[in-house]
Amino acid sequence: MLLTLLRTASRPSQRIILRSVSHPASTIKMANFSSYIVTPHELHQALSNNPTAASTITPRTIPISAEWFLPNDGRTGYEEYVKLRIPGARFFDLDKIKDPDSPYPHMLPTPEVFSEAMKNLGIQREDTVVIYDSPQVGIFSAPRAAWTFRVFGHPKVHLLNNFKQYVDEGLPTESGEENLSYEKTVYPAAPFNYSLVASFEEIKDISQSEENGKKIQIIDARPNGRWKGTDPEPRAGLSSGHVPNSINIPFSSLIDPITKKLLSSGELKRILLDSGVNPSKDVEKRFMCGTGVTAVIIDAALEEAGIEGKRKVYDGSWTEWAQRVGGSSSLIAKS
Repeated sequence: MLLTLLRTASRPSQRIILRSVSHPASTIKMANFSSYIVTPHELHQALSNNPTAASTITPRTIPISAEWFLPNDGRTGYEEYVKLRIPGARFFDLDKIKDPDSPYPHMLPTPEVFSEAMKNLGIQREDTVVIYDSPQVGIFSAPRAAWTFRVFGHPKVHLLNNFKQYVDEGLPTESGEENLSYEKTVYPAAPFNYSLVASFEEIKDISQSEENGKKIQIIDARPNGRWKGTDPEPRAGLSSGHVPNSINIPFSSLIDPITKKLLSSGELKRILLDSGVNPSKDVEKRFMCGTGVTAVIIDAALEEAGIEGKRKVYDGSWTEWAQRVGGSSSLIAKS
């Protein structure tokens, strides 16, 4: 199944050449962004400083499109990536770089699947990666892809805020499939960083503990109607509602409706605190949503707002929770 997955991810037009990479310390030159969130201008400057040689062992800044749309949208991330992208961008396919054997969508891939995907995309561990979404949505699935890089220990990972502004500023773009040609790298498989990932069992224990909300907060990024249980889930047969004692911060409340950018750090902090987020670094946070994609927007918002403390994303999120606890369970609250 892995071979099938990787053949699908590597388009026929891509030329892949295997290379082994060794980096003497004196040759390494990396982009040094001031924060996790990167502006279009900062990315453009970093790309302008990339090595110009066709083949080089010097670390680069690589833009990565993680465009993804809901199954009923009619668009696909890859099609939109081909239509318009940042020059040199690679396509991170959330529907393929995942655990192929899980019954739940978008679960983290195995270390081997992630490593092989990075090799085929021509990415080195020493590269700085900047993840972005489609210009139509601004911020949606890119934080999930960036978090996946972090889970597997990629050292320099950033989020572009955002591709819509990048396009609006008239910065360089390209299109078509003719330029999708990468040199295959050696990208060692790294184990999960479990400190970033919450499991079903952990969320269940938290939800049943008297300490829920005191030492650990569960924050759900779904729309309020689905969290309350008054609106249906988009997946047939799946109950809506929420984990007991969780709080709801719809991810859309953190994004400017016009520019599609993540709000400023001050605006984010105000919304988060008004929604019940405890700013103490001693109170841990667990994030969830429908399938573990938009939950990571909350994680990015806390980082940008400067709210410290241990944070994890519940990978299976509501789809796993509702299926495993059952629709009539006391572990599904409605309000």
